[in-house]
Amino acid sequence: MNQSTSKPVPTIWLIRHGETEWSKSGRHTGTTDIALTEQGRKQASALAPLLAAQTFDLVLTSPMQRAMDTCRLAGLGEQAEIEPGLHEWNYGIYEGRTTADIREQVPDWSVWTSPMPEGETAEQVGARAQALIDRLLSRKASQIALFSHAHFLRTLAAVWATGAPSLGAHLALDTATASVLGFERETRAILKWNRQP
Repeated sequence: MNQSTSKPVPTIWLIRHGETEWSKSGRHTGTTDIALTEQGRKQASALAPLLAAQTFDLVLTSPMQRAMDTCRLAGLGEQAEIEPGLHEWNYGIYEGRTTADIREQVPDWSVWTSPMPEGETAEQVGARAQALIDRLLSRKASQIALFSHAHFLRTLAAVWATGAPSLGAHLALDTATASVLGFERETRAILKWNRQP
């Protein structure tokens, strides 16, 4: 317990959704509501034993079906609440395209550093992540599970650890993995990253 506030010090589990056809092919999937593949469903179900070993007092999921289905298949669907702030990065005009395809027109393009016409910048996604962190820290929850998407979860971890979304560029995140944020004494830390079930 944090002595100054008597609120629990949270441990936050970040769970990326299982495989989709677009994640498999590297296509940026922000606002498109695409289903899990059969492999993605198997991956999500494989998370169940890992998550069953925890006791979560708050479970939140992105409103996208790939995240909600992963949550359900991983065994936490009945406990879950929809959290719109967990939706994936809005890629704007780059929705559905791969980085290699985009770079044929925009050399050196990166989601982390390039303009995102009709979408969100890294700074905007970072602000959304910070707002969510602030809400989570205000809750009386000690074990939190968040079901979301690769780029948003990478940004969330970066903001948690450093306050800056740019660290997310260095945090590769596979489908249907669990990562854990928490504290090393009073310092925010990434405790586990990209853990396979």
